[in-house]
Amino acid sequence: MTSTAGAPPTHSTPADLALGFLTGGVIGASLTAFIGGCVVGRAPLILTGLVLPTVYGLLFFLATLPRRAREAAVAPRTALAVIESLEAVRDENSDAPVRFDLSVAPDDAPAFRVEIQQNVNLVELADYRPRGVVVVVEYPPDRPWKTRIVRRPTPEWEERATAGRVDSVPGPAMKSETPEGCFGGLLTLLGLLLGAAAVLLLFRADLFDSHEGDSGAAQPSVSSSSSTTTVTSSTTTVTSATGTVALGPGQSMLDKGALRNAVASLTQTAGKRQALTVVVQDRLLTVVFSPTGVKSAGFDPRSLPYDRVPGLVEEAGTTLGVESPRSWQLNADGVTGSIMLKIVVTGGGGTGTLTADGRGKVLWKSGS
Repeated sequence: MTSTAGAPPTHSTPADLALGFLTGGVIGASLTAFIGGCVVGRAPLILTGLVLPTVYGLLFFLATLPRRAREAAVAPRTALAVIESLEAVRDENSDAPVRFDLSVAPDDAPAFRVEIQQNVNLVELADYRPRGVVVVVEYPPDRPWKTRIVRRPTPEWEERATAGRVDSVPGPAMKSETPEGCFGGLLTLLGLLLGAAAVLLLFRADLFDSHEGDSGAAQPSVSSSSSTTTVTSSTTTVTSATGTVALGPGQSMLDKGALRNAVASLTQTAGKRQALTVVVQDRLLTVVFSPTGVKSAGFDPRSLPYDRVPGLVEEAGTTLGVESPRSWQLNADGVTGSIMLKIVVTGGGGTGTLTADGRGKVLWKSGS
């Protein structure tokens, strides 16, 4: 059987490159959001990292559904082909991927040459001899590069393959998989980096402010006050956004009733305002209030488990191997709806970290 070679179809690569760039961006953004949320304990970041790839996958499925339905509706075409060459891609124990170079000769269309990859059992590999065997193949008429060898053809086609002859078709051979090349890989990498950068930019307050607050040496900023009162050698300062209480020398927030009295002095001055974050150090209490007139998530600072704080600080230092603790800090966060306490104790032996719920129950702890 002799046929003339047809021109191989051209592939449009811009759509594939754009898809690779977008996929890289989604991967970078979701991974950065999920890992960053786990590190700083921010539920919105964790949810973003989980929801983003799910939504992207659903949109991709819906967008490609019409195309896949059209492709499935096209009946495959059967033809004879001759094996020009074959090469096992890698060795396997049973089925091994084999790269075939085929000359395909359809009955009612121009012949073409195609390169495909198909799994073949090692026992049957000897049956596929280059230039010595005519095989039966199937392929979609609009996508001949998706040609596949039919292992068990119908008796009619098996008889035609046994008695048939197919001439070689000059190249170039169409490939079943279009390589993306270096440019496609660079676009995917660029999308990944831009996705990660977008998350870091959008959530910089959650990521970096929280990181700064976890440092044992970090000191909360105190702006100019609108009202100042002095209570038993301590100074209470309240602004439109924050409130602070600084104890005098020889006092500590771990003293019995000291933290409760400090919070009470703030609430008396600031009124019944919800707190976004509460930071407690040895002699300093800082409360970040919700903006006035804005309904946002928060918690009542008076609901903190005051009696559990000294024990939690001691547990974070002693049970995590911190020798001679020099400083400690407690962060209370209730933006997500439930209060979470994080205590960091530093000393000569390292740093101990402990996380507890709003009732003071220990959830997680580690030392370094």
